[in-house]
Amino acid sequence: MTVAEKIDAKLVKDLREKSGAPMGDCLKALQETKGNIEDAFVVLRKRGMASAQKKAARTTNEGAVGTYIHAGGKIGVMVEVNCESDFVARTEDFQDLLKDIAMHIAASDPRYVKPEDVSPEDMEREKEIYRAQAAATGKPANIIEKMLEGKMAKFYEEVCLLEQPFIKDQAISIKELIAQKVGKLGENITVRRFARFKVGAPDWTVATTKATETAAE
Repeated sequence: MTVAEKIDAKLVKDLREKSGAPMGDCLKALQETKGNIEDAFVVLRKRGMASAQKKAARTTNEGAVGTYIHAGGKIGVMVEVNCESDFVARTEDFQDLLKDIAMHIAASDPRYVKPEDVSPEDMEREKEIYRAQAAATGKPANIIEKMLEGKMAKFYEEVCLLEQPFIKDQAISIKELIAQKVGKLGENITVRRFARFKVGAPDWTVATTKATETAAE
């Protein structure tokens, strides 16, 4: 009996639902990991990121705007997600992604799309705080720098949409969620901008990725 014959169809289906990857890719991942669904999921995540990175330079001029209203109308979100063709933008997979990202923004309140978008003022303020905290430990300079890197990575995870753990599956980030869709749909997908409003809040969040701003100039 071959490895392929040993892989239960239900296991392939479960991995398909968990990862969003095509059935054929799920079967191959399960074959490679001898039927271990968690290891197969990691394999698919890595392949999704690799696929997304290869397509990252491709232009995304199509897409759609999604909205989400939460807590009885107390929180509202609008987000623009781009892809390469109108055909993909109208697919159920892309529309599901749009809804998931809008809902995630409502729940997690990111301030930026990605780390590269963080303002110099915010970045320097955080670095100063973390440097002071690290210096207070009395550790050597090289250790302090490593501590600073770790603190900044955590900061990006808190304020940058793409770095945040997906609220419906904390095992993956929004960046990885998008990568899964890139692998499945075969097109580059990017988040261009979003706005989040909360009733009674003194201000609101509006974020546009720097790459978009540069392209528009």
